[in-house]
Amino acid sequence: MNTDVEFHIRQNYPWNKLPANVKQSLGNSQREYEKHVLLYSIRNQLRFRNNLVRHVRKDERRYYEELLKYSRDHLMLYPYHLSDIMVKGLRVTPFSYYIGIMEDIMNSEKSYDSLPNFTAADCLRLLGIGRNQYIDLMNQCRSSKKFFRRKSARDLLPSKPVEISVEPWWVAQTGYITEDDIRICSSAEKKAIDKMIDSGPQLAGTIEYNVVLSLYNRGFIYLDVPISDDSCISVPPLEGFVMNRVQGDYFETLLYKIFVSIDEQTNVAELASVLEIDLDLVKNAVSMYCRLGFAVKKGQVFSSEQLHPSWKNAPSVNRLKSTMDPQKMLLSWEQGSPVMEGGSSATDTDTTSLEDQAGDTGSVSSLSIPAAPTKRIAFLFDSTLTAFLMMGNLSPNLKSHAVTMFEVGKLSDETLDSFLAELEKVESTAEGEAQRYFDHALTLKNTILFLRYNKELTQDQGPDIPNIGFPLDMLRCESLLGLDQATCSRVLNKNYKLLVSMAPLSNEIRPISSCTPQHIGPAIPEVSSIWFKLYLYHVTGQGPPSLLLSKGSRLRKLPDIFQAYDRLLITSWGHDPGVVPTSNVLTMLNDALTHSAVLIQGHGMHGHGETVHIPFPFDEEDLKGEFSYSNMCVHKALWKLKQHVDLEHQCGYITMLNSNNRHRRRTSDSAECRGETHLGGGLDTNGSTESFELVTEENGEGKGKTDALSSEDEWVPLELCFGMPLFSSELNRRVCRKIASHKLCSNESLQELLHSSRKLSLKVLSFVHSFQDGGQPSDPDSGVSNPLSQPPAESGVPLPSLNLLFKDGQLKEWSGRAPPPLDISSLQKDQPS
Repeated sequence: MNTDVEFHIRQNYPWNKLPANVKQSLGNSQREYEKHVLLYSIRNQLRFRNNLVRHVRKDERRYYEELLKYSRDHLMLYPYHLSDIMVKGLRVTPFSYYIGIMEDIMNSEKSYDSLPNFTAADCLRLLGIGRNQYIDLMNQCRSSKKFFRRKSARDLLPSKPVEISVEPWWVAQTGYITEDDIRICSSAEKKAIDKMIDSGPQLAGTIEYNVVLSLYNRGFIYLDVPISDDSCISVPPLEGFVMNRVQGDYFETLLYKIFVSIDEQTNVAELASVLEIDLDLVKNAVSMYCRLGFAVKKGQVFSSEQLHPSWKNAPSVNRLKSTMDPQKMLLSWEQGSPVMEGGSSATDTDTTSLEDQAGDTGSVSSLSIPAAPTKRIAFLFDSTLTAFLMMGNLSPNLKSHAVTMFEVGKLSDETLDSFLAELEKVESTAEGEAQRYFDHALTLKNTILFLRYNKELTQDQGPDIPNIGFPLDMLRCESLLGLDQATCSRVLNKNYKLLVSMAPLSNEIRPISSCTPQHIGPAIPEVSSIWFKLYLYHVTGQGPPSLLLSKGSRLRKLPDIFQAYDRLLITSWGHDPGVVPTSNVLTMLNDALTHSAVLIQGHGMHGHGETVHIPFPFDEEDLKGEFSYSNMCVHKALWKLKQHVDLEHQCGYITMLNSNNRHRRRTSDSAECRGETHLGGGLDTNGSTESFELVTEENGEGKGKTDALSSEDEWVPLELCFGMPLFSSELNRRVCRKIASHKLCSNESLQELLHSSRKLSLKVLSFVHSFQDGGQPSDPDSGVSNPLSQPPAESGVPLPSLNLLFKDGQLKEWSGRAPPPLDISSLQKDQPS
């Protein structure tokens, strides 16, 4: 649907008030506009009254029936904001709605994964049907077909809801109740119903707890989760969340947007203002979080006199007590053993132990923080990190935090205590592939401890204000990218003083671009792309032989510059690089070129090349003396690089490559500048950017012998990554030390970073433009594709329109033919070699 049309429907514009251009886009047809109005209203589960649809569809009941059918067919969440209509008018309760959905997908023999995440979580809460239960039901359903008496899916599904968790501040309202219903009620239930009919909706906490559950289970009442303008909520680590699939309907999109934006200090009205989303929609989303148990409403204080005595031992929705402020707890009696939310016990066996351990180990350090709101540091990570934390069984309860990092897109400072407690349990050694998961977890723990409340990173603000450092939030880049750029900027500026990225970020995502707050990481997406590698080689005049082929090109044979190499580093556009053997690379390259541009680089002449990671900013001691293996910071390429890229006010590492490493084995226990050494280039054939190859140990060889074997000309820069590396504990430790010693978080340094990031961005953008096809017609026989429109996954980084070759210190256009290539930068031809 056209966005202009959607906007005018949302603003309730009747046909006669539509602008001419919008009418034209609809073919000047009022009937077409009315179709759009009805479809938009149903898709967005809009109320009939006070919306434009009431002028299009006269029958209110029929409209709601269509809305319900559409929601059910598309497996959407139950429209709780329309409960008064759905329960009272149509007598469709959440339970009957989800039973219908379950029946549909079972009859269609669809997998459990077909349920969208939030819908699956609500089904688990109300029906007690998780993945294992669904598989069991499907097996029963199929086996019954083999016998004479076949059971339908409906016969196998539960007849009433499982026991759900209800908070005392929720509001009980009467549903559709008949005289027959009243006859089967107990006296206590009749009394509660009479009170609701006579006096209106009642707080659930004022009614006997078992009566509330009994009436709810029979569909006689429904529960509202009221959210006011000044409500604040906290999001503890997720329990009972189901990771199936994302559907993309309006409400699910909204839920994810608010997940990554919300914090405990911002109330609902402020959040709606920052996101520029309708306040009622934000309230609906926050209400849904609380209903599903994914969030806890703060500041609700009930005295025991207000509550019915039966609520004393009622289970709490919040299953992680350590994440809440004890002074703002809902009830004062929390000693009783918590009961898991209905249905969770079937699949989440660790929930109880998680609560116990979190309560024991998670110190509530947040209580000692000054009450005045303070800006925070944001550590930006990508989904690679969450995948590592979910794998390898690192710690019994680390998975719930990893799920939160992925699905919510955020771990706030308030939950980091319990997260660190779980990281503490991770062992330092593992076997084989699992070692990388353990390394990342341990390095992440050290990074959090370094950035969070570190006095070294902040300046004294006066004698009256204690210097305790900054709180730390962890944000997932992909979740932030779900917000539009202006909204993302408002969210970041409201809450954060500084952004720090992990390094390297996956090439499959777009880094966050931010002038304010300042960003220690890639300044713009181009700085995290293939273009920046070529810029690096262009300004230093050094680098491995590299050929960037545009999408649609084809190679008849491997270019001569790569014939001497045993291993090549291959990077498909928008994907992470991998080291592959030269022997049968041609078929793979031509296949990749059909769907993306590809960068080919020489890596190792005798097996894998050798790489060394050099952390920056450089210390004065690093820049003294002659070049040697233990003093690589004085490499001439790095001296040139410092003139073009600010390495003083950023942090990260430079990867140096030695392709000719036939007789050499290195150790990583070197001087500060040497960095981490890896054989295999730190890149595996699965396309991981991290240096995952094991560090080779040097057995008894003297450092002098090693240095003597090193030649400055053998080493060339391979790549430069801004941010904090997580793949190597030693490299991470060095970068952390340099951040503190160079005062990178001081106001002066951040101001310099702002200017230098802008300069670098302009230089890189100018470089990219200069090596694009400047409007000249391309040769149809050359195999070079024209500039292509950018799909969203490419994040706006321009694709190459020319084939580019870096060789002998120069970057040129490569035609793939016998004549020497044209040097774009000087517009002169090289002499034939």
